[in-house]
Amino acid sequence: LLVCSLGGDALPIQWPPTYSKQPVPTSSLPACQPSRLPARPHRRPAKVCQAGDAYIREKFKPQPTRDLEKEKRRLQNILATGKDEVEDEVEQVLVQRKEQETPEPDRFEELVNEVQERREFLAEMEALGQAKEYQGIVLTEISQKMHEMEIIDKKRSEEIRKIMTKDFPAENKSNLQD
Repeated sequence: LLVCSLGGDALPIQWPPTYSKQPVPTSSLPACQPSRLPARPHRRPAKVCQAGDAYIREKFKPQPTRDLEKEKRRLQNILATGKDEVEDEVEQVLVQRKEQETPEPDRFEELVNEVQERREFLAEMEALGQAKEYQGIVLTEISQKMHEMEIIDKKRSEEIRKIMTKDFPAENKSNLQD
């Protein structure tokens, strides 16, 4: 058994024993020589291959058939108009579903959230010691949002008054305006 060294010379088979270790048997040392491949490849006999699942065919599973008349109408429509009505209908259904699922967000609530975000940002900048740089800009934005909220609030109040005055007789109008 030879162990390769950096200089190319063979190292001795056995090392001198050390006091901290017990001698290791020479049969357990790894060799530098590569392991040899077998002379011929391993082949399985035909009977073993045929006994496995390799020669079994998958069973036929019929797919749903197409409606030929519907397909003809669709192709005629494409040639006549240049558009596929089926796709248009699907797109319309998807748009309608999206409109139904997502109600229009309330602008007043959006403004409240934006003002809160700007206040949090300003607090973070104060914590980092950079409040002076952003304070004027952020406070101006908050002021603009608050002004827009006031306008929305006035419109809502007027709408509520109109609804209330329609429902109640003229004698209660003076009570609502107070």
